[in-house]
Amino acid sequence: MSDRCDLVVVGAGFAGLACARAAAHRGLKTTVLDRKPQAGVQMHTTGIIVKELADEWDVPPRLTHKVHGVRLYSPSGRFIDLHRPGYYFLATNLCALMQWWTLRAKMIDVDVRFGNPLRNARWTDGQWRLNDADLAAPFLVGADGARSTVARLCGLQSNHRLLVGMEAEFENVRGVDRDLLHVFIDPALAPGYIAWVVPGVPYTQVGLAARHGTRLQFNAFLQRVSGMFDFDRARQVERRGGYIPVNGPLRRIGDRRCLLIGDAAGLVSPLTAGGIHTAVHFGRYAGVAICDYLMDDGPAPVRALVPRLPRYRLKKLFRVAYDMDMPNGVYDRVIGSRLVRAAAQAVFFHNRGLLSWVTWRDIARRWADAC
Repeated sequence: MSDRCDLVVVGAGFAGLACARAAAHRGLKTTVLDRKPQAGVQMHTTGIIVKELADEWDVPPRLTHKVHGVRLYSPSGRFIDLHRPGYYFLATNLCALMQWWTLRAKMIDVDVRFGNPLRNARWTDGQWRLNDADLAAPFLVGADGARSTVARLCGLQSNHRLLVGMEAEFENVRGVDRDLLHVFIDPALAPGYIAWVVPGVPYTQVGLAARHGTRLQFNAFLQRVSGMFDFDRARQVERRGGYIPVNGPLRRIGDRRCLLIGDAAGLVSPLTAGGIHTAVHFGRYAGVAICDYLMDDGPAPVRALVPRLPRYRLKKLFRVAYDMDMPNGVYDRVIGSRLVRAAAQAVFFHNRGLLSWVTWRDIARRWADAC
């Protein structure tokens, strides 16, 4: 006999837990399946929270570290420092943060099942029968990452443009300015994206990402930053990696029986590859929409969600330009220019979008100040 619930969410990441909590708060019996053995392990993100999400989502301060600026490096090591008054990022203890987020879901009776991957799904008699009918529910959500199993089993669209990333956490790294995110542009090491050093909690995070199909030059990058910061007593404590979609939101993310959210739906900035804010924000909204649909005869959740999603039109164009991989010398020459500084300022400190009049107003002001 099947274990029956109202909603099954596949993936206990930021989007999946946000969706499950919102649904459970409104009365749906909700189950979350995740292939990981426990909360917070094998994550595919650096875990940086932008201020826009920090303003919406109250997380324990013991799990975060406030960072106020970005140091952007060219391939030769030249750099510029970027700040915006009143703005900050939160570096996080990612493992502990996901354990806390999972506990919050369990406190409102969300059934979170780790070590339970989705193996198969079949729609019959008005409900999904999952994993050889061990579990049944009338609605299914895929929050299971860039290569979503839910998308494949439900015949939905899959991400086609991916980055692959790798990150390691180190203890006892010294000499890293803890008020800055250290971001490196170097197409030779990270074609199609960037590398980074983040003063995390409690460890220093070192990572890079590149276009799918590119051999990651992690050891070369680690050797480079070992010459900039003090790694003499450093010890690696964790390593993780995974795929990041940069194609923008997918067109076909659901129907009346299922829905994709988070990375599975392509809700990641094509330019910055940031997706935690959209994962939590739209994950929660998806949970509300599913409740309206199942309990109050509201519209199909996909119809409620899609009109609200970001389009990232200009960021998609920048992604095409960035994929051209200009020679390192070009980046070295332009890193200090007013135009590059203004553009970088907009990319790192504006969640409103590059087409927003607020963004271009701030770019104009900074250009005028520099002149």
